[in-house]
Amino acid sequence: MRANTDWFQQAGWGVFFHYLTSHTTSSEDWNKRVGGFDTVLFADQLAQVQAPYCFFTIGQNSGHYCAPNRVYDGFVGREPSLCSRRDLIADLYDALHARGIELLVYLPSGAATMDKLAMERLEWRWGLDQPWEVGGGKPTGERLEAFQRRWEAVIAEWSRTWGNKVRGWWFDGCYFADAMYRHPEAPNFASFAAAAKAGNLKSLVAFNPGVFTPVFSLSEAEDYTAGEIAEAFPTCPGRWVDGAQYQVLSYLGERWSGGQPRLTDELAAAYTVYLIQRGGVMTWDLPVADDGAIAPAYMRQLTAINRAVQAR
Repeated sequence: MRANTDWFQQAGWGVFFHYLTSHTTSSEDWNKRVGGFDTVLFADQLAQVQAPYCFFTIGQNSGHYCAPNRVYDGFVGREPSLCSRRDLIADLYDALHARGIELLVYLPSGAATMDKLAMERLEWRWGLDQPWEVGGGKPTGERLEAFQRRWEAVIAEWSRTWGNKVRGWWFDGCYFADAMYRHPEAPNFASFAAAAKAGNLKSLVAFNPGVFTPVFSLSEAEDYTAGEIAEAFPTCPGRWVDGAQYQVLSYLGERWSGGQPRLTDELAAAYTVYLIQRGGVMTWDLPVADDGAIAPAYMRQLTAINRAVQAR
């Protein structure tokens, strides 16, 4: 059953942050970095531009995660763990909630592709006919039932830990939907979504198939469209796409989480307003420094977006 997306649609727009590191970063250095993230500074900046919600990365391909997870550590068995000792997600919630900003999280649908130990212990394989690292291959995919059950257990552990603090999940890399998820029996899209909602049945879930225009819904088990776009900015068909809330995700910088702003303030603001007026939701990715600071050029752009939204 799909969750109610009214709050998300009424929010209209928000921000997205990739908080990442290299796969060569040590556990000690990762813990220092996560420990040094100033959640109050971060939240104050978002409150200044009146961003209604914020997506934040738990972890990605390096194998580092910014929150502890005993289930993950039980599977992978690395000492010291690459899951941080600090639960940055929980601390972010405290700072953001105090300022009326909702928190959602980002996680890949597969294990870390740069972490050979995690891939082995979780039984994850990249579903291409050539290695992901060399960028080759036609998507093929495998069922990977053992991996999926383990990954769902990891996700459910985080979800139960955070409960209602996390309002939604955005799962990247769902490129092998037919092979992995389109099955009547679990593991499938429904069990994947259930794992994310284990701690909060009202949590929103989206599965990202990659960059596609027009934006479409990958599964009836998702509550909103992942909506990843790059250079093309699609027209909005209205609030719903096959029963899912229409949402678009793109980047303000020259690339995901990096570079200088590539769009004029006027264009970023106008496209945001366009989507909102048609019942859609716009999410903008932008860089964040290790300590939680957002560069002035992006603060200016977010301010312009908020002013246009308020004036519509």
